[in-house]
Amino acid sequence: MSRRPQIALLPDRRLHLQDGPIDLIIGADAADGDIGAAYRAAAERFTGLLDELCAELSVLRRGADQDRCPLKGVVAQRMHAAVVPFAREMFITPMAAVAGSVAEEILGAMRGAAKLTRAYVNNGGDIALHLRDGATFSVGLMDRPDGAGVMRRMTLRAADAIGGVATSGRHGRSFSLGIADAVTVLARSAAQADAAATVIGNAVDLPGHPAVLRRPACELQPDSDLGDRLVTCEVGELPDAEIAEALAAGEHRGQSLLSAGLIEGAVLQLRGNIRVVGPRAVEIVRRPQLRAAAA
Repeated sequence: MSRRPQIALLPDRRLHLQDGPIDLIIGADAADGDIGAAYRAAAERFTGLLDELCAELSVLRRGADQDRCPLKGVVAQRMHAAVVPFAREMFITPMAAVAGSVAEEILGAMRGAAKLTRAYVNNGGDIALHLRDGATFSVGLMDRPDGAGVMRRMTLRAADAIGGVATSGRHGRSFSLGIADAVTVLARSAAQADAAATVIGNAVDLPGHPAVLRRPACELQPDSDLGDRLVTCEVGELPDAEIAEALAAGEHRGQSLLSAGLIEGAVLQLRGNIRVVGPRAVEIVRRPQLRAAAA
């Protein structure tokens, strides 16, 4: 029997959907009837989605198979496809793309039900985005993804062709192998952005540094998909030169993903220092802000 999620229309006309660990804030611009149709489609597709993922959770927590996808569900297959480009050179599981893939699935249901000028599905900071000509979306850039940092904003436009924005880092909901405070990635899809943010965030690192405290993921969360791999728990004082070294490693990884067409840009942050990857991201970050939009 399908689970029944919590469904609520917020005072500002956004939709809130929550089921277990999945917590979505959804917004849309269109004719009123179309917004209602889009929200109904979102709620209908969301119902039972967590059960679909849980049914294949043991496979989703394994390292991605480079040559075949053993998964059956549409969202699970999207998660797998998003991480496969990285699986030949590192251990990565489909769980690295779960938030973005779920957001993308719900947005797809909304777009299939209504003609929308603008729509977004925000899954804990990983956002699937749809913009038609003339529409804009203002994204909050935190210097750490737990919301305790400093806020900056960047405005996306339809012409930027960004379909997904995701943020990863050691302060986020998931474990990180790196030391980045936050890595925000812009990509053509939310699943791509989610996976790439994880990969770039892991690359912002100082391997073996005595100021970085790491523990096996399984000691912190027994069912973690990372098993006994060391994840970052604390980062002590770092001199400017070492901060620059860690950011340079992440920037190098980001540039390689940009060249491969896997991302459209990225913003890397560590201890108040920022690196921007890709000319499109530079333009967006520097662009004068238009109007704020709930992210």
